[in-house]
Amino acid sequence: MTSPVEYSEDIERRVDRLLAEMTLAQKVGQIIQADIDYVTPDDVRRYHLGSVLNGGSSAPGDKPYAPAGEWLALADAFYDASVEAAGDDEPIPVIWGSDAVHGHANVTGATVFPHNIGLGAMRNPDLMREIGRVTALEMRVTGIGWTFAPTLAVARDDRWGRTYESYSENTDLVSEYARAMLEGLQGEIGDESFLWGSNVLATAKHFVADGGTAGGRDQGDARISEEEIVRVHVTPYVAAIETGAQVVMASFSSWQGEKVHGSRDLLTTALKERMGFNGFIVGDWNAHGQIPGCTTGSCPAAINAGLDMFMAPDNWRELHENTLRQVEAGEIPIERLDDAVHRILRVKMLAGVFDAGRPSSWPAAGNTGLLASPEHRAIARQAVRESLVLLKNGGNVLPLDPGATVLVAGDGADNLAKQTGGWTLTWQGSNVPREDYVNAESIYEGIAAKVGAAGGRVEYRPDGRFERRPDVAIVVFGEDPYAEYQGDRSHVAFVEDKGEHRSIMRRLRAESVPVVAVFLSGRPMWVNPEINAADAFVAAWLPGSEGGGVADVLFGEHEFTGRLSFSWPRSGSQVVNVGDPDYDPLFAYGYGLSTSEPGEIPQLPEDSSLADLGSDADRTLFTNGMFRKPWALTIGDASGRRADATLAAAESGSIQARVVDGRAQEDSRRLVWSGAASAAVSRPDAVDWTHESDAALAIEIDWRVAAVPSAAVTLSMRCGAGCAAGIDVTDALRAASAGPFVRTAIPLQCFAERGVDMARVDSGFVLETEGRLDVTIVSVALGSSPEGRIAC
Repeated sequence: MTSPVEYSEDIERRVDRLLAEMTLAQKVGQIIQADIDYVTPDDVRRYHLGSVLNGGSSAPGDKPYAPAGEWLALADAFYDASVEAAGDDEPIPVIWGSDAVHGHANVTGATVFPHNIGLGAMRNPDLMREIGRVTALEMRVTGIGWTFAPTLAVARDDRWGRTYESYSENTDLVSEYARAMLEGLQGEIGDESFLWGSNVLATAKHFVADGGTAGGRDQGDARISEEEIVRVHVTPYVAAIETGAQVVMASFSSWQGEKVHGSRDLLTTALKERMGFNGFIVGDWNAHGQIPGCTTGSCPAAINAGLDMFMAPDNWRELHENTLRQVEAGEIPIERLDDAVHRILRVKMLAGVFDAGRPSSWPAAGNTGLLASPEHRAIARQAVRESLVLLKNGGNVLPLDPGATVLVAGDGADNLAKQTGGWTLTWQGSNVPREDYVNAESIYEGIAAKVGAAGGRVEYRPDGRFERRPDVAIVVFGEDPYAEYQGDRSHVAFVEDKGEHRSIMRRLRAESVPVVAVFLSGRPMWVNPEINAADAFVAAWLPGSEGGGVADVLFGEHEFTGRLSFSWPRSGSQVVNVGDPDYDPLFAYGYGLSTSEPGEIPQLPEDSSLADLGSDADRTLFTNGMFRKPWALTIGDASGRRADATLAAAESGSIQARVVDGRAQEDSRRLVWSGAASAAVSRPDAVDWTHESDAALAIEIDWRVAAVPSAAVTLSMRCGAGCAAGIDVTDALRAASAGPFVRTAIPLQCFAERGVDMARVDSGFVLETEGRLDVTIVSVALGSSPEGRIAC
């Protein structure tokens, strides 16, 4: 197999000439990509860096997202620095990569398309090309010419937190969409504007089998045969290379115990030699640091395995220094370095980077009228309509009459974070005020516009308690936003709301109000009780910024055409894929009703097959960078002021909290005291930990301390007004100072013996001190591990 992309003799000669003129430091600079939160234009000039990126929460300015003009100004600054660095030599412009995975969604006002799981349900490759074209054009407006998309994962276990980034469990559909999206983003091979003009450089990711890991664990291990990895997971990359892919991103994950970033068999032998890939391979966020023997600042094994460009967001200086030394020492052969740089320069030339000039001089640059233009929004709205899958339509309640009196309920109806999901303005898609969702329409707003135009009446009551009796109720609910490992689950049963929306729907139906459920999720889930509680049930996935597309279909302006691209689970523990020997889902791959056919389904069993659905949420307070609902973090000082620090950075007098990298990207909270203050993980409803206390479980905290605390530190639990007790953890924190994360485990019985009523715990973790303290916490949960246990 060979790539159909051919490089002209002129490009090859030009690259060879550049390589001959470059210093070793310049070559090393080309293979390093730094994040814009950790690198300046002056750094690009000084270190001759070949690339920068913005991570999911990196942007110009103080926020994790920014308007188009700020992106363009920074793109110019990086470009100028890179060409100035050349002096009298030929300049090598920097390239900027961005995760435009469902539209250019880090930019306020851009079009946000449905996530890939919804696009898979469309079965419309022509529309996929249009989505790619629109995304590319909106990227060019901001001066960015490289996207880390499309994701070609074939997700085979829906517990994986990145399932929604996959088009399907079916490799054939993923392969078909790979071709369509690459053509939309890059143009077609042979076109004059292939990779440039109004097109961008795309990235096929994450090679390979990121969707095939055991247990659906993000960054985990695909323990599958060579036959299966080729048949299921490699096939979409063949399609991508045949369509002109020039960048492939290596996966965080492993295959049969070996990290992909360190696998020469996969990166060089398979991808470059057997598959004929002639572009360059870029790493993922510090993933090279997971290779045995490597750190984020030193990893010759990755380059020697075939990686061409490190994604080294924060530790790039140390990596540059060590890589330079390793080449000089022969640890990285100069031939391997030259090959990597050759590949990068060749792609830059083919993509027009050398000749396009400053980003602000590009044809579409600065034309903010293109962002979410009427044409672009219409394409996104069509995608929403075609992605909706009708699972049930009892009594043919759908389509609805727009002239009716309509009640809209549920916490997802007017919630653009739930509607758009992760990778929208921020990495996790959370903590964004409504006013920053520019050019976006919530599902409720779309319904209100549709009904209002027809002379109907809409009442919005999230709790479903109406003032005027409605003709029908639309209840919108589902998963809260997440990204990557923070969305990993131990099961696929929907338990986040503890039955709240099920109760709303049951109450409405008991009052003879027909109920339409609209379910927002990044994966198919076991929702049998919710399906039973509704007359009609719609899987809406994560539809993006055009909530009006949902109303178009609910009210019959367009028919339901979406078909499941993932099998729907029969139980909360089922892992099921089309083609399995004992294939027995609740709704099969390809299922989807229209309103013109019978929509009744039998009453579904409501036993999830899981022993205790509530225990995980009750016992896990903080993990993978997220506080498990209903647990939330607040901070406050002696003045009584408190601030919510659950989702992002916060400050309250003498205490600060912020999101930091611990063991993985943004998986930890750093708490810094400058005086008397406290940090509390609490919940509005008390939890009963009597059984857990009797079973000798402990509150387990994995943490590390930047400096020895200057005063005594107490860890307390609270159980309502006047009910609290604490344990001195000063010595434990001193033992956790200036080293790796360590575990401290305090038996619940210690708190019970001091007077905590374990039947009504409402604050499971309260850390207090009157001195200085700097602690980073990576997890807080109940457990039975003997590690780190301290005596009462």
